Amino acid sequence: MKVLANDGISNSGVEKLLNNGIDIKTITVEQGQLIDYINKNEITVLLVRSATKVRKDIIDNCPGLKIIGRGGVGMDNIDVEYAKEKGVKVINTPAASSGSVAELVIAHLYTCARFLHVSNRNMPLEGDSNFKKLKKAFAKGVELRGKTLGIIGFGRIGQEVAKIGLGIGMNVIYYDLHNDKVNLKLEFFDRQILNFKLEKSSFNEVLSKSDFITLHVPAQKEYVIGNKEFDLMKDGIGLINAARGGVLDEVALDKNISDGKVSFAALDTFENEPNPEIKLLMNPKISLTPHIGAATNEAQDRIGIELADQIIEILK
Repeated sequence: MKVLANDGISNSGVEKLLNNGIDIKTITVEQGQLIDYINKNEITVLLVRSATKVRKDIIDNCPGLKIIGRGGVGMDNIDVEYAKEKGVKVINTPAASSGSVAELVIAHLYTCARFLHVSNRNMPLEGDSNFKKLKKAFAKGVELRGKTLGIIGFGRIGQEVAKIGLGIGMNVIYYDLHNDKVNLKLEFFDRQILNFKLEKSSFNEVLSKSDFITLHVPAQKEYVIGNKEFDLMKDGIGLINAARGGVLDEVALDKNISDGKVSFAALDTFENEPNPEIKLLMNPKISLTPHIGAATNEAQDRIGIELADQIIEILK
């Protein structure tokens, strides 16, 4: 059994596999050279994150491949059903990174509410010459406490975002295709536990009642948020997408920012990764990160261990 972790894996994951007698390589092979490398090196397990794509060509031309693993939640870079039809097991780590993504969402929310992303750009340039001007420009921030946070998609990540939102005093509403009622358990450092029972709102209610909206849905064939949905939102809405590129119409977003409908947006994922539109990158009302939702040391450790555990269990 040979494993190729083409997009990397944590040291803890590597150690666990090695300790169980499984050979693992952590080099990065270019997409176009993957088939040749997998076959020449008799790779049976291919582990990827978001960079490497595992399509039908790899599945068809690598007969020795038995397991495809995705370090993370979304599986849109893997032809999952086709792999299963060909007898290849497909695994991922849906729970390991939820907390990290949720914390990034709230970080973006605080950042935009207090103009930190713009202030951090301008202070190094003008802080010594236009201090009072900048102070006035960034003096109209808002508090999150008491505001309504709308969550579209209420799986593991959406629920983790909700927990933080509730913890800082926000009113949380959500829409989800599957979870009509959810009991959220908030655990605190001193072992206190508070339970919150939430029931889903309609999609239009979340759009119309929220002060801020965050998206937590898988990749879609069509936009979840476009001009029609923006029309239903409050004026001054703040919008966050740390889910997948393509669930938010970026042209519509740019238009609604320009029109003043949207006060700010935060994007961790983009339609044209890894080459986001320059209009988005230059827009001072958008807080930007390069798809790093799950990129914390803690999450990567959990992902590596969870992948290793699943591979070991399959081999048993």
